[in-house]
Amino acid sequence: MSLFGYIKKYGSMSRRQRKTELNSTLWFMPLWYIAGAILLSIFTFYLDYILDVGSYLPVGLGFSGTTLQVLLSALVGGVLTLSAFTINSLLVALTTFSGQFSSKMLVNFVSDKMTQHVLGIFNGSFIYVLLNFLYVTHEKEEYIFATPILSILTAIIAALTFVYFINHTTTWMQVHNISFNMNKKSKSVQESLIKEEEPFILDYEEGRIQKLPDEEGRNLYAQETGYVQLADIAQIVQQAEHDGVTVKLEAGIGEFVLSEAPLLTIWSEDNPIDDEKYLGFIEIGEKQTEIQDLEYGVNKLAEVAIKAIGNNDPLTVSNTLHQITDLLKSIGKQSNFSPYLGDKEGKLRFILDQKDFSFYLHKGFAHVREYANNNTAILAEILRMTALLAKVLPEKLNKDLWQFAYETVLGLQDCQLHRQDCYTLLDPLYKISRDTGEVDAFQSVKENLLCTIRVEPQFG
Repeated sequence: MSLFGYIKKYGSMSRRQRKTELNSTLWFMPLWYIAGAILLSIFTFYLDYILDVGSYLPVGLGFSGTTLQVLLSALVGGVLTLSAFTINSLLVALTTFSGQFSSKMLVNFVSDKMTQHVLGIFNGSFIYVLLNFLYVTHEKEEYIFATPILSILTAIIAALTFVYFINHTTTWMQVHNISFNMNKKSKSVQESLIKEEEPFILDYEEGRIQKLPDEEGRNLYAQETGYVQLADIAQIVQQAEHDGVTVKLEAGIGEFVLSEAPLLTIWSEDNPIDDEKYLGFIEIGEKQTEIQDLEYGVNKLAEVAIKAIGNNDPLTVSNTLHQITDLLKSIGKQSNFSPYLGDKEGKLRFILDQKDFSFYLHKGFAHVREYANNNTAILAEILRMTALLAKVLPEKLNKDLWQFAYETVLGLQDCQLHRQDCYTLLDPLYKISRDTGEVDAFQSVKENLLCTIRVEPQFG
C-alpha cells in the first residue's frame, strides 16, 4: 500500500480505532524517537557551530573535524548493524515461536510497548549520529566538543538497549508470560467495555420483558464486508435518544458480516432519521481487533493451549488453562453486563448482540477439550479449573458450569479408562456437583464413568 493509501486508510477510521491501530504498528513509536533525534541534532549543531562551546573548554576535551568524521562514520555503521542484527534475529525466533504456539505471537510482540520503545531508540540513535556526521567538515582548525560526546553517549545507550532488548525478548517469549499478558489484555478490554456501557445499562429482566418494541423494525444493511470491530455506544444511545428511536445491533462485536446483510434494526415510529449516521457509528474492518471483542481474547488463549497439545507440551496447556480460568472468572463476576442500554429516563435505546457466560465458557474450554481427544490428564485439568470457577462465581451460573462438566465426561463413556484416570476425573467432578447443587446428578454420572474402567489382566 502506498503512503497516500495509508493516510487515507487511517483518515477514514474513528479516533478510537485509529489510536488502537497506530499503537499496534511498528513504525508509529519510532517516529517520535526520530523526531526527538532530529531536534537533539539541531541542538547539538547549535552548541558546536553557533555557540562554539569547544572554544571555552580545555583543548584535550574536543575533537578535530577530521578525527570526528572518522569516529562518526564508525558509529553510524555500528548502530545500523546493531539494529539490523537485532531485528533479523528476532524475526527468525518469533516466526519459529509463532508456528509452535500461535500465529498472533508476532503481532502481540510488535504491539508491545517496550518493543516499540527499543526499536525507537535504535532508529533515533542512527538518525542522530547520521545527522551529526553530515555537519562535520574537513577543516583542520575545527574544534568540536558537544557532537562527539553526545554521539558516543548515544552509541552507548544503543548498546545497553541491545542487551536490555535481548533480556526483554527472552522473558517475553516464555509461554507463561505470553498467556499472562494475553489475559491481562483481555481483562483491560472487558473493563473498558463495562466502563463504556455502565452509564446506559438497564435492568436485564425489565428490558427484556417491558422495553422491547412489539412491532417489526426496519433493517439497515452493512455497506462493506468485514469484521464488526466496534460500536460507538455513547454516540448511538445519544443519537437514538435525540431521534426517539430504538436500535438493535444484529451482529456481535468481532462477528464477520457480508455487505448488504442486516447490520442494524431500528424502531423509529415514522420519525425521520439519518441511516448513514447510524451505520457510521459501527466500525467494520478487514480483521478482528480487541477494541471491544472479548471473545477474540478468549480465542487467542485457547489457541495457545491447542497448539501446545499438538506440541506435546502439557505444562503449557495447564498454564494456559489457568489463565483462561482467571479470565472466565472475571467475565462471570461481572453481573451487570447487560445487552440493554437506555437513556437517562430509562427508555430502551440500544440492544447489543451480547453473549452470555456459557458462550465464553465453551469458547475457552470446549475447543481445548475437543483437541485433547480424550486425554484424561487435560480433561481432568479442565474439570479442576471448572471446579475452581464453581467456588467463586454467582449461583446463577451453576447450571452452566455443571452442564459443561457433565458434557466433558459424557464423551468418555464409550472409552476404556485406567482406574486412576477415572478417579482423577471423578474427584473434581464431585466438587463441581457439590458447589453447584448437583450431587444427585453426579451419582448417575459416577456409575456410568466407573463402568469404563479397564479390566486389568491377571498374571501368575
